[in-house]
Amino acid sequence: MNTVKPDDIALFCLTPGGVVLAKRLSAALPMTCMTRDALVEEGFVPFDGSFAHSVQQAFTRHSALIFIGATGIAVRVLAPLLVDKFHDPAVVVIDERGQHVISLLSGHIGGANALARHLAGLLGVDPVITTATDVNEVAALDTLACQLNARMRDFRTAVKTVNQMLVSQKRVGLWWDESLTVEVSRCDRRGFITVTDLQQLPELDALVCISLRDTLPELPLPHWKLVPRRIVAGIGCRRGTCCGVITDLLLRQMASQRLDPLALKAIGSIVVKQDELGLIQLASDFDVPFEIFSVAELSEHEHRFPSSLFVKQTVGVGSVSGPAAWLLSNGHLIGENLREQGVTITLGVTH
Repeated sequence: MNTVKPDDIALFCLTPGGVVLAKRLSAALPMTCMTRDALVEEGFVPFDGSFAHSVQQAFTRHSALIFIGATGIAVRVLAPLLVDKFHDPAVVVIDERGQHVISLLSGHIGGANALARHLAGLLGVDPVITTATDVNEVAALDTLACQLNARMRDFRTAVKTVNQMLVSQKRVGLWWDESLTVEVSRCDRRGFITVTDLQQLPELDALVCISLRDTLPELPLPHWKLVPRRIVAGIGCRRGTCCGVITDLLLRQMASQRLDPLALKAIGSIVVKQDELGLIQLASDFDVPFEIFSVAELSEHEHRFPSSLFVKQTVGVGSVSGPAAWLLSNGHLIGENLREQGVTITLGVTH
């Protein structure tokens, strides 16, 4: 999922008026401003060859694009690049007088709606937002997923179905694990009906469950499980251990704690494992970061875990998985360590 980061915005302008507005916006929000050679001044970058080529490069490098100019120009230059709302960057278009701030693409998952609202606030105007859930003043499943940094199987279909039900005034319930109450309470839940007990459901047309659990009880209505990414895994392994072995052991360890594999947020290990192909492939397969820690960082927490003399002589610290998981989770570990086939795995949960 693509989300807007404040320092990851590219702005394009083609006219002197656009440059004036770009300077006003960039003074309030970090961004890379690009324009024609003839209009370049301090703080601006010239187009790389052409406007269209610069947009093409920025489309894959930045999480948000702002166009100051006509909507038609933005649409035409973007058309060959579009994939879908789950992967395209946020796109916002503003007229050069700053009267209209239009959320054009990736309003929810990409964050264009939120960016348009922010920019409109800076300019003192109303944003132009046309997504059905926002117009009808209800929440959206894809927005909820972004707010919780959560995943769901068959996400595309679920988003289409649930959002359509919400704007059609269908009764869509929302239930969550008790441990997630604080996080969920901060999310936009307009239109959802709060469910407190899965055994005593109110009258509903469908249900969304927010849970880290690997399974839910049988439910007598259409339902979907939204899984926040909260689980981290510290991993140590023998050099050359194949990804398949590590994957099988990680899945078994998560299953022992009744955790959905979609809940995995990151894996971590020691710096000497930064080129370990099995771990690199594991992170890629799960689409999670592979965090690397120095010997010094791990040594600070080595005393908390059983130490291996062989491991200490080999990599410089007597325990890898435990300290790595401790650092990834700020000390919130779950379950017992797994040690098998030259692999050690320690799980933690982030809050």
